[in-house]
Amino acid sequence: MQPASTDIASAYTPWARILVFVGLILTMVMAALDQSIVSTALPTVVSDLGGLAHMSWVVTAFMLTSTIATPLYGKLSDMFGRRPLLGFSIGAFLVASLLCGVAQSMWQLIFFRGLQGIGAGGLMTLSQTVIGDMVTPQQRGRYQGLFTGAFAVSSVTGPFLGGVLTSALSWRWVFLVNLPVGLLAFTLIMLSLPAGGAESKPRIDYLGAILLSIATAGFLLLFNSLGTSLSWTSPLTFLLLGGSLAVFLLFIRQERRAPEPLVSLGLLRIADFSVCVAATGVMSFAMMGSMIFLPLYYQLVLGESPTTSGLMMLPQVGTMMISSILGGYVSSRTQRYELLLVIGVGIEFTALTLIALCAHHGAPPLLFLFSLGCLGVGMGIGMPNATVIIQNAVPGNMLGIATAMMSFIRSLGGSLGVALSGGVMALTLQHRLYALPEKIDVPAFLEKGMVALQRLSPAMHEEVREAYKGSISASLSVSSSFMFLAFLMIVGLMVRKARAGKAK
Repeated sequence: MQPASTDIASAYTPWARILVFVGLILTMVMAALDQSIVSTALPTVVSDLGGLAHMSWVVTAFMLTSTIATPLYGKLSDMFGRRPLLGFSIGAFLVASLLCGVAQSMWQLIFFRGLQGIGAGGLMTLSQTVIGDMVTPQQRGRYQGLFTGAFAVSSVTGPFLGGVLTSALSWRWVFLVNLPVGLLAFTLIMLSLPAGGAESKPRIDYLGAILLSIATAGFLLLFNSLGTSLSWTSPLTFLLLGGSLAVFLLFIRQERRAPEPLVSLGLLRIADFSVCVAATGVMSFAMMGSMIFLPLYYQLVLGESPTTSGLMMLPQVGTMMISSILGGYVSSRTQRYELLLVIGVGIEFTALTLIALCAHHGAPPLLFLFSLGCLGVGMGIGMPNATVIIQNAVPGNMLGIATAMMSFIRSLGGSLGVALSGGVMALTLQHRLYALPEKIDVPAFLEKGMVALQRLSPAMHEEVREAYKGSISASLSVSSSFMFLAFLMIVGLMVRKARAGKAK
């Protein structure tokens, strides 16, 4: 097993600590960017490769494989050391990025994105875990706060950078840009990170890994296909739902019996940990579902270019940077983590509701910018405090497993958010297109996306634009509803802790 974090922390020289930290920040930035940078380029990708009906799978395939891989990396790094697993994840991510950059069809791109997710599953989890090893418990809050800020800013600047690369070069550079960044991070980490120890006789929960993969893939396939290739009342729908639930229950049973389980179910008995991890997953569900389809709204409904649609995300970046710094200062002074988290999530819910209303009523861009600024404030306050609560709730020797579980739930929430929001958008869009007065070949139209939209007559263009406006606003409403659920979960935790404090 890995030695205690205090022992590892003392093994670093100041220079090695700096090099590892820079490499880990680059790794975190690369992982966070790749979850969102693709969104702005998707309309151009569809115009080039076709396959609008399968567009959400470019994101979902990545998040599916990265979600499945996350707990595996966390557990295997405890057994074999952090450095070999981190090196493998970066290498796999870079090879798959190169393949994505040369893809010649939509299905090739989806497949290569799945391979890319296998590498990405270790980037974020192992980076956070290494920081937990590298610094003393007293310093973790400050370092993890920097990582949270890097993750948040990278996630939001992704659409802007994707728009710039797509307009100035090609959508393929959205993937190829990972190569120089990843090679630098790989070099720094491999040269400076200690190899660490490995178990003499590691026991890997292969059955648990297989069951988790099948259950997660089943749920994501179900959510992504409902209303499009799968009818809501189809026997196959109920079969897929029942089969996924059954396999998930078998996974839970396996984790209770396994000598070295992938997921430590005992941590779920800790209220602060279980509620905040679940709320983090729901928050990721809401955020990813909205951030993927908002640039699509800017381009297809407002008629903005990829670069402009990326620029319109910048208010969220600026306000998030400011609020994360101020929120971190207030958090360290007051240590009122739950209250600050409630405030942050409440602002996020309000902002997502405003964005959904703006999309539904076709509001001018200025109102979108204001709403995104509010969303950045909520994210800057909420995200760091959620991480602090989760880390403070678990024993020090469970930090690695707890980090992996948090990352897994967050990734799963984001995957389901993209899948469900994409399903709602596709279902609503199909209904609206089939209901148009002038009939069009809907499957052929959906296949070509923006190219087909530009070929329509002015009157028909306006009708189709309204169809896109209604369908994307419906998906944004789903995100708002789930953020409200996260808000209620955090409020419930705070109320329960307040009552427990009065009882004492």
